[in-house]
Amino acid sequence: MEGKKHNVQLAGFLITLIGSILFSTKAIIVKVAYGANPSMDAITLLMLRMAFSLPFYIGAIWFARKEGLPRLTRRQWLIVIGLGLFGYYLSSLFDFVGLQYVTAGLERLILFLYPTFAVIINAFVFKQPVVRTQKIALFLTYAGIGIAYLGELNVDIDNPNFLWGSFLIFLCSITYSIYIVGSGRMIPTVGATRFTAYAMLASTAGVFVHFAIKGGNVQMLSDVGSYFWYGILLAIIATVLPTFMMSNGMKRIGSNNVAIISAIGPVSTIIQAHFILNEKIFPSQIVGTLLVISGVILIGWKRN
Repeated sequence: MEGKKHNVQLAGFLITLIGSILFSTKAIIVKVAYGANPSMDAITLLMLRMAFSLPFYIGAIWFARKEGLPRLTRRQWLIVIGLGLFGYYLSSLFDFVGLQYVTAGLERLILFLYPTFAVIINAFVFKQPVVRTQKIALFLTYAGIGIAYLGELNVDIDNPNFLWGSFLIFLCSITYSIYIVGSGRMIPTVGATRFTAYAMLASTAGVFVHFAIKGGNVQMLSDVGSYFWYGILLAIIATVLPTFMMSNGMKRIGSNNVAIISAIGPVSTIIQAHFILNEKIFPSQIVGTLLVISGVILIGWKRN
């Protein structure tokens, strides 16, 4: 029985780790898309992401119905829809707009405050204790992130939109932490697949309504070439696969551990930014990477 439990937790660790790495590709794809066409606006790119994700989540609902789970109550529906709007509509919108004004590295630095927010919400709102192992892992991962992005903070703050972009990414971090905590409490009762599918459908509806009201770059949508590929990459690699993997990870190991393990994301972003965006890797980033990996391994070895 103990061995089976350990296997479940190890699987949850690996699934969460891979999902976090896939999530980290989002900022790279967005920056490449903006670089390829400066006229690309955030809501249009976000709409493409959600449009190509939509068929997968509709299919997930069909599969979820075969699980024979009880119907959602009105309260559960409201919570799932609210979390979906927070996690992948508001959070993504803040992130995509903020990425227009700050670098991918700085975006990761600010965005990855969300595990701290998640742990704080769990501790103070839901009275969930933070065990010693998690405290050590949090210290290691966040110390690593701080050191790794020391060079990334050398940003031209004379940019008039620098503070605004940073603030938007900060809001993204807060809204996403709410989704992480809420999903960790809803998934055990609603089901991982069904929760993820319904939450993403709610966020997709929010994006579509926003696009229709705001009026994104409709002319760009007539181009079926490279711009659609950005939407497809964002949908499959940076949205569909990681969202289901992260939800499954939460079901196996809990939202606190998922929040801590996902701190590997900034390390992944550094490596991708170096090879794809030609950003330099500083010695401090290497030291920070080792600390983050140490924290992740500590969580991976955690048995109970």
